[in-house]
Amino acid sequence: MTNHANLNDHLETIEAVRAFNRFYTNQLGLIGRAFLDSPYSLTEARILFELNARPTPVAKQIAEDLQLDTAYLSRTLKAFREKGLLTTRPDPVDKRSQSIWLTAKGRAQAADLADRSRRQIAEQLKGLSDAQQKSMGEAMTTISALLAHDEERQPPYTIRPHAPGDIGWIIHRQMKIYATEYGWNDAYEALIARIGGDFLANFKPGRECGWIAEKDGTIAGSVFLVDAGEGVAKLRLLYVEPFARGFGIGRTLVKSCVNFARETGYRQMTLWTNDILVAARRIYEAENFVLVAEERHNSFGKDLNGQTWQLDL
Repeated sequence: MTNHANLNDHLETIEAVRAFNRFYTNQLGLIGRAFLDSPYSLTEARILFELNARPTPVAKQIAEDLQLDTAYLSRTLKAFREKGLLTTRPDPVDKRSQSIWLTAKGRAQAADLADRSRRQIAEQLKGLSDAQQKSMGEAMTTISALLAHDEERQPPYTIRPHAPGDIGWIIHRQMKIYATEYGWNDAYEALIARIGGDFLANFKPGRECGWIAEKDGTIAGSVFLVDAGEGVAKLRLLYVEPFARGFGIGRTLVKSCVNFARETGYRQMTLWTNDILVAARRIYEAENFVLVAEERHNSFGKDLNGQTWQLDL
């Protein structure tokens, strides 16, 4: 009787939610099997999103978080592996589960799905005023906050591959941050502009990649991996925005680089930094990079101590 009484007490709200669910699934085209005219179902697309967004995805945790049958998830991951979208290894913490890494092809598929989703939603929003779009976003944020349980909340950031427009923004932000925090002059901007320009001009798909961290829809940090030749990968342009520090973003970005380098077949990783960048150095040490050389230099308007770090893969 109590459950029935509670149902009747909230019937108006329940029916409103049901009506919204029917409306929104139709809006997004979720009734059919294919998601966004892609080769994937909605569930398969969501699994790809989770694999791409999580720093160290584990099959068991994804099954629990998405409330998926483990046998279904296992079949889906097997199909992804056969298509060359991912690789798996035993989870070092729980041998009964698997740690998963998306391949370059898998990351490209995840990025394509994300782009399709953004374009679909942008198309839906284009008839709304700025005020209406803001109101809609606030309403959806409210719904998510009211229905979410603390233990079900997603990590406070996501990681995605680089996209058009990212490099210019990253050069701008890094210069602003290092000028403010360390007093570096525009010689540093010239350096990172060359690095960013070379990355775009000489980009090698499948051998090089950039990773962009986002928090609350805003770029929160980045890192890039470039081919230095002779089986050596070079880590470049690692940074984290001041507002996003303390969430583990820097280490997740570096882990993404290391995993990609191993998967791609590099034998070694190298990077150059300055000892004044203490937080970055701690990340490199935690990921087992070894300091192999130091040299004093005057750059960016400051006397600095440059360092070269290496990691054998």
